[in-house]
Amino acid sequence: MKITSLLGALAMGALAAQPALATNVKVTPLGGQDGEFCVLDRALIFEDPNGTRLLYDPGRTVAGADDPRLGKIDVILVSHMHGDHVGDKHTQAPNAGACNKPDMSVSAAPNTLVVNIALAKNAKIVTGSEMPAFFANKLKSNGGDPKNAVLARFGGSQTIGGVTIATVTAIHSNGIDGDLVGGDFGTRLKEAGLSAYVGEATGYVLKFSNGLVAYLSGDTGITGDQEKVVRDHYKAKLAVINIGDTFTTGPAEAAYVINDLVQPVSVIVSHANEPATEGGKVKAGTRTESFIKATKVPVHVPLSGKTMEFDGGGGCVLGC
Repeated sequence: MKITSLLGALAMGALAAQPALATNVKVTPLGGQDGEFCVLDRALIFEDPNGTRLLYDPGRTVAGADDPRLGKIDVILVSHMHGDHVGDKHTQAPNAGACNKPDMSVSAAPNTLVVNIALAKNAKIVTGSEMPAFFANKLKSNGGDPKNAVLARFGGSQTIGGVTIATVTAIHSNGIDGDLVGGDFGTRLKEAGLSAYVGEATGYVLKFSNGLVAYLSGDTGITGDQEKVVRDHYKAKLAVINIGDTFTTGPAEAAYVINDLVQPVSVIVSHANEPATEGGKVKAGTRTESFIKATKVPVHVPLSGKTMEFDGGGGCVLGC
């Protein structure tokens, strides 16, 4: 009996000494200024409990493919081809410039920051509409694997590294600037004041290995699909919603989407097009403050470099 008890105690001690398995999805913003939510902030990294890492809309605040904040990237998600999402240019280093006037001195044209990161990280670019063909050609022309441009069109999904990725409706324009097209055709587009159309813009629904379902709105207005597809079919519990107004939903419209249509457990505010915080606190009179006041569920502000953790039910359990 004594030997049995001793063995049991040793076994329990060994189990206790092992690190606990991760059970939460980590969300880390990569914005313009550490600890702030700034005018051009778009980029978010989602890390599944199994270690799969997805970069959403790197935009202009990721300081190139060698930005030390990136780490391992398995998948890049692009809602649409506008420069402030795909990365036509970007900051030269984290914290360069100011929250209201970031440094955007490095051009990524005609590759885009998305392509440069995918090449450096051997990451897959998962997009909808006609965007995969564009990215495949860019990867191939730069010595990368065109098969890393992966299609997830409306109604279907792709599962990569244990994370299921589906695209959903986003009502927004989706043209590629001539500088990103490159060559004579790109020059002619620019001279004509036109862009190359690559199909509908997209939002995303992600299902993680801990059961969390997250809705990434992309740039969009109000759509019926936010209720019928995102809430009723996918049952999203965490939402990332754009509130920048003029080009996308404003704070009042975004609050309606959250309160009445998607009805998630919690929401991360995004794309505010303003220096929303100072000293890590939301500034009075901002769109971000208006959205927080109008929204019935907890609103989490994506302060650059500050990781938030969400459980399978959509609740923030750490870092919020």
